[in-house]
Amino acid sequence: MNALLRLAKRVDQISLGFGRILAWLSVFMVLAGAFNALARYGGRALGANLSSNGLLEAQWYFFALIFLLGAAPTLATNRHVRVDVFYGRLSPRHQALIDLLGCLLLLLPFCAFALVTSLPFVESAWSVWEVSPDPGGLPRWPIKTAIPVAFGLLLIQGLSFALQRAAIVWNVEGDS
Repeated sequence: MNALLRLAKRVDQISLGFGRILAWLSVFMVLAGAFNALARYGGRALGANLSSNGLLEAQWYFFALIFLLGAAPTLATNRHVRVDVFYGRLSPRHQALIDLLGCLLLLLPFCAFALVTSLPFVESAWSVWEVSPDPGGLPRWPIKTAIPVAFGLLLIQGLSFALQRAAIVWNVEGDS
């Protein structure tokens, strides 16, 4: 069990590494949005088109990547949304049991479903090297590929999370 817990901690470290990359991607998203706004209004004042469809699409690609790929690091730090008002009043062991059941019954099956059902969608985009219909737009197949990648990462992180919660429920100590 200790070897599995060490593996789970390694998965957490990898997810946190993705989180750091996504933090920088957030900066690029904001810069792209600021440039797009300035180019739109500045272009009107100058009577020229300073913005581009590619940069507009890049902004929403950045957002999509942050949203999709941010789920695994969020789970690794246990900062996902909780709605249960009773959860905070429970003991750590009972909280871990709820987390474990949520992972096993909801998160992991949903991730597997999303992963499997998104593959034909992505395969279709790859088969035609799908691109934006807008002039100067970006290829669509890379951003569509992020969907199964994100659910695959979340599935792996979910397994790590479930394993760590199982260790708490069964009072198994892991080596640091």
